[in-house]
Amino acid sequence: MLKVRKDVFTLSNKNVHRKEEKSMKIGFIGLGNMASAIIGGMLQKEIVKPEDIIGSDKSAAMREKAAEAYGILTKENNEEVATAADVIILAVKPQFLEDVICGIKGVIKPETLFISIVAGKTIAWIENAFEKEIKLVRCMPNTPALVGEGCTGVCVNAHVSEEEKAYSVKLLESFGKASVVTENLMDAVVAVSGSSPAYVFMFIEAMADAAVDAGMPRAQAYEFAAQAVYGSAKLMLETGKHPGELKDMVCSPAGTTIAGVRVLEEKGFRGTVMDALAACVEKSKKL
Repeated sequence: MLKVRKDVFTLSNKNVHRKEEKSMKIGFIGLGNMASAIIGGMLQKEIVKPEDIIGSDKSAAMREKAAEAYGILTKENNEEVATAADVIILAVKPQFLEDVICGIKGVIKPETLFISIVAGKTIAWIENAFEKEIKLVRCMPNTPALVGEGCTGVCVNAHVSEEEKAYSVKLLESFGKASVVTENLMDAVVAVSGSSPAYVFMFIEAMADAAVDAGMPRAQAYEFAAQAVYGSAKLMLETGKHPGELKDMVCSPAGTTIAGVRVLEEKGFRGTVMDALAACVEKSKKL
């Protein structure tokens, strides 16, 4: 079982207190791709052990897949997870969340910490669905979490302590970066992080298409384009330089790069990207 040192908090029915040893049970309701990314990250970082995780899913195939891949305990009934877990991660589609909450709200413990990764469902919406005070962390991870490179926005309700918030961030950092934001910024998080991998993949595909048109084999074109995006992002994050400064470093006078930049500017590249993210923000507000 997971051993928690004196300097690591544990959850109680009143608040967070220090204790010699405590086995923290993490429950997942929903065992899809994002839940799998979180489970994989937590196990790889050794934050918890397989026996400390219990999950449920309406799909028998998903339960079997999670049990086989991670060695965790799985159940068909959400109530069994809600009863057993100290921390419950809500990882279902938005249209199913209300039914899930209706099924578990009668059996949850007052000290249970909830972490929701459900898109579009606000803290107020979830609190109203439970019809009682709960400790709630709302977050929005993205699909790069599947390879341990996720970026997650995190906000909490008034009942979550600083220690509980820190613990939640620690869990979410097991599969990438996590940053606390105010809830009014969550729609922006959806646009700039949650949905943006799709736009990046389109960009990679377009660059690869151009390379193929210039004679490069398709598989090699994808590799070159993807590595260029990955390396560029890493360069910015590790150097801390402004993206405009890094762009200027590549643009030699009268060179090839500035010729391409001119075409992108003529076609409204930056404005189009901004318009796309603005549309994403508006759609997120309406979910």
